[in-house]
Amino acid sequence: MKFHNNILHLPVAAAVAAMLTLSLTASSSTPPQQPAADFSRVANPRVPSSLTLCGKKIDLDRADMFERYDRELTSLIYTHGNTLLAIKRANRYFPRLAPILKQNGVPSDLLYLAVTESQLNPRAVSSAKAAGLWQFMPSTAREYGLEVSDEVDERYNIEKATAAACRFFKKALARYGGSWTSVMASYNAGMARISNSLNDQLASDALDLWLVEETQRYPFRVMAYKTIMENPGAYGFTLTTDQLYWPREVTEVTVDGPVASWPEWARSHGISYYTLREENPWIRSSKLTNKAGKSYTVRVPKPESLSRSKAAKSVFNTKWVGK
Repeated sequence: MKFHNNILHLPVAAAVAAMLTLSLTASSSTPPQQPAADFSRVANPRVPSSLTLCGKKIDLDRADMFERYDRELTSLIYTHGNTLLAIKRANRYFPRLAPILKQNGVPSDLLYLAVTESQLNPRAVSSAKAAGLWQFMPSTAREYGLEVSDEVDERYNIEKATAAACRFFKKALARYGGSWTSVMASYNAGMARISNSLNDQLASDALDLWLVEETQRYPFRVMAYKTIMENPGAYGFTLTTDQLYWPREVTEVTVDGPVASWPEWARSHGISYYTLREENPWIRSSKLTNKAGKSYTVRVPKPESLSRSKAAKSVFNTKWVGK
């Protein structure tokens, strides 16, 4: 825009006047109505008045108990991708875990502790180097009888790690006078920390302890996973039988000597090295020295179990799928 003697040229002045008029008219008029946002699909999950965990009634009438449980339930429902994966994986791994818990006298509700730890990813590794479905640290794994080395890491052996977890649970249960919620908290924070906190805070149950937030939340997350996974349809999770992950039928082969090459071993047993490692994640190297002559059980999947169309379609919990 050019000026001459501080006076606007008439055509320009007219245009500016028109623009000002439009601007004033627009500012004084009512803005167009926008359609109301539809939030009807964001529903808060209904929190029960109580629930049962390991055979004990947990009353949720206390305000903090309600809110702590509600936080975990809401979080798991609205991070539904991971929760869906946990349900699908559970159909493959619960049939392997549940009998071991039962044999050791451990309540089946501890299945949901494994879900809380790893979302049932058998190859899960935390930033702190905890590993496997039960997320054992190396030192704790060795304390409970698991081998951890460059060639073999039994934290990834589902059966052996589950049995080791049961040994921890029973030791902790005796220490905490039968309080399973304290057992759960100790699995997250360690027995010494929970015992010291119970003594220092004059409490009898870990649910009444002031702890780091992760440990305070931990038992409630186990409860929330139990609530959802016992009846996922009630919380909006819809799956069909064909969407679950099937348990694998396997042949168990005992290895009690060295293995020069696991890839060659796999090929000689009719499977790929990938399949061998996927089914036996405790194998951590392409060879096994095994100077001590220790016996290892290697799971070799049957060919039909590796096919979605040919695998046996068993469902661990019929409430996981729609009718």
